[in-house]
Amino acid sequence: MTDDLLICGAGPAGRALAHRALAHGLTVTVIDPKPGRRWTPTYAAWADELPAWLAPEAIAATVDRPVARTHRRVELDRRYVVFDTAALQDSLDVAGARLIEDRVMGITRAARHAAHGLDLPSVQLASGRILPAARIIDARGIGRSEKLAEQTAFGVIVDREQWSEADAFFMDWRNDNGAAPEAPRSFLYAVPVGADRILLEETCLAGKPALSPDDLRDRLHHRLRSRGITLTGEEPIERVRFPLRGGRATTSAFGAAGALTHPATGYSVATSLRLADTVVAGDSTWPGSTRAVHLLRQAGLRALLALPPTDIPVFFDAFFALPPAAQRAYLSGRDDLPGTTAAMTKLFLALPWRLRRRLAAAVTLPAIP
Repeated sequence: MTDDLLICGAGPAGRALAHRALAHGLTVTVIDPKPGRRWTPTYAAWADELPAWLAPEAIAATVDRPVARTHRRVELDRRYVVFDTAALQDSLDVAGARLIEDRVMGITRAARHAAHGLDLPSVQLASGRILPAARIIDARGIGRSEKLAEQTAFGVIVDREQWSEADAFFMDWRNDNGAAPEAPRSFLYAVPVGADRILLEETCLAGKPALSPDDLRDRLHHRLRSRGITLTGEEPIERVRFPLRGGRATTSAFGAAGALTHPATGYSVATSLRLADTVVAGDSTWPGSTRAVHLLRQAGLRALLALPPTDIPVFFDAFFALPPAAQRAYLSGRDDLPGTTAAMTKLFLALPWRLRRRLAAAVTLPAIP
């Protein structure tokens, strides 16, 4: 029997797709080198991005008004949620799928014409097996490359009582992390991961090359000491490193492999959850307006990479001064071409002339890898 859907990769995107395909009555195979591996990263999203079908227990914490701190403090008028990673994985139940522990070595797409009739796509596995399916979706993520801009982070999870500040920080760009003013910038991300624990993470938003997790560890320790927080060395830690670009904008790939990572923020999980039903139905996830927005977001990444370190807070001062609707359009309006264009135009006009010239030069250069 040939399955309706074969999914390469069992990360959040692949598992979400398998879960929704099963819910719609499809037969599903998932192939992954370690399909039962437990996820460890912390995932988060804007609450209004999530699909209605997501299980409530997948949410570990909710922040009604997260704070951005640059040269000033700004409360963001948008609810933010942090996933319980283990509960999210368990909620995306794939018990009805066939799970194969193997590595996909190649994907052969269906030929347009075949003398013997319908020519199905197939995958070739490291074990030598060749498996056909009615549809094959690549959800294996993006491999690291020196040619790709990356986001990196180093974090620790501490008891909530150790964090004396009332705010949960979406971004805290204050310069108390020990870095020199001319050094590449990083910010503190501080969000609850449950009722009594908080993740404190030093983050390099975008770099080519990005700051190493070891450099970010040293900055985080310096920042926390400056705020009176002493670590024991026994705290759970989190290391983050992933490309901000890559993947193929096609219906045959999904998640980061399908170019769903926001090039200027690194977020992709909520988009994958929201679009899973669209992919299962066979509808396009890349209409013309979405492709245009994606190109604008890539320009946003080039702008970030072009900014001098000392001007990063200036840039985000201007961004977080935009109306909430404009911020939402840029951060989440995947197919909102008018909204994204308007947000980027307002941001550009709000910046000093010296930054406008630099950003204009950056976004008119050929696209970076």
